[in-house]
Amino acid sequence: MTIESPPDFSDPAGQRWESIPADIRQQLLTNVWCGQCRHAVTIIDFDVTMSGSDLLLVGKCAECQGDVARVLEGG
Repeated sequence: MTIESPPDFSDPAGQRWESIPADIRQQLLTNVWCGQCRHAVTIIDFDVTMSGSDLLLVGKCAECQGDVARVLEGG
């Protein structure tokens, strides 16, 4: 599976996402909790935004197409 990328890397969220090593990004994308499936899934069709110093991945579950999100806390 290839790593998906947000559409615009010019914004701070896209730049921060790109600063994470590719192997770590892959692990993050394939380990997102889905409340409907009730287990870890892969996030697809996601957007990357910032909330304060936190990076937010908001998208869909690859299995049920339900809404999922992942927060990467800032330092």
